[in-house]
Amino acid sequence: MIDESTIRAIVVRLARPVASGAHTIDRAAILAEGADCAAIEAWIVREGGEPHVDAAPPPGRGLHADRANARTSSASFGPSRYVLPAGALG
Repeated sequence: MIDESTIRAIVVRLARPVASGAHTIDRAAILAEGADCAAIEAWIVREGGEPHVDAAPPPGRGLHADRANARTSSASFGPSRYVLPAGALG
């Protein structure tokens, strides 16, 4: 199990500031950390981080539209990033 200080160091390293003073972390970067990604995501949520799911693409048209939409539905894969409030890492 990964300890709290290690998780915090990972989150600080991965976080990028946004104009509002908050920080954002791409879920892909968290997943790239390996087996501890679930613990990292849980820590972010405990610290006030909110998952952000990108809007689903508009429904396609045509013969293969259902297949393409099923493949690109972001809601089925979880959030694309997490947003930590301003001051959460300070």
